[in-house]
Amino acid sequence: MLKGEVMRKIFKELKTPFLVTVVFIVICGLFYPLLITGLGQSIFPYQANGSLIVNKGKVIGSELIGQQFSDQEFMKGRPSAVNYNTYTAKEKSEGKYLGVASGSQNLSPSNPLLKKRVESDLKNFLNNNPSINKKDIPTDLLTSSGSGLDPSISQQSALIQIPQISKSTGISVDNLKKIIDKNTQNKTLGFLGEKTVNVLKVNLEIYNQLSEKSD
Repeated sequence: MLKGEVMRKIFKELKTPFLVTVVFIVICGLFYPLLITGLGQSIFPYQANGSLIVNKGKVIGSELIGQQFSDQEFMKGRPSAVNYNTYTAKEKSEGKYLGVASGSQNLSPSNPLLKKRVESDLKNFLNNNPSINKKDIPTDLLTSSGSGLDPSISQQSALIQIPQISKSTGISVDNLKKIIDKNTQNKTLGFLGEKTVNVLKVNLEIYNQLSEKSD
């Protein structure tokens, strides 16, 4: 077989896979992303852009990502192994800030570090909520999520914090219950999972009510 014929045969064999590759690059790498992006922006623009929460024209966060709250006036979320990606300047200088992260410590139940962490969080919570009995604290207020960025807590965990928040803010218990009810997400399809409360949304309403009082 002549060399030219060999080359023609090779090119003929490569032609089909090459064309298939080009077609799939165009479909999967161009048309499909554009289609999904267009559908997302036109049908679900809020979700497609990160479910951002805007207050008075300013983006303050996403309802999908939790934030750290330490002030007594605000509701507390779950413990976070990555501190919700929030660090002080001192922690950053000490090398404790490792950049944007998501995850948990993955400590086993027998690990003494887990026991120490839970006991510390339990002590802090009881100090901040002296009217609450230790046995009544919901588990999700003492257990960190797999991502460390969980934006929600159980309805029970939200309601149990009302007395302390009411005392610190002067907002009535009934008013706080209404805020929690407003920001409670029902079970998926009505029966899957549990009702959850978005901590950031609740704290935003608390903040706005406090701001109105001070004006």
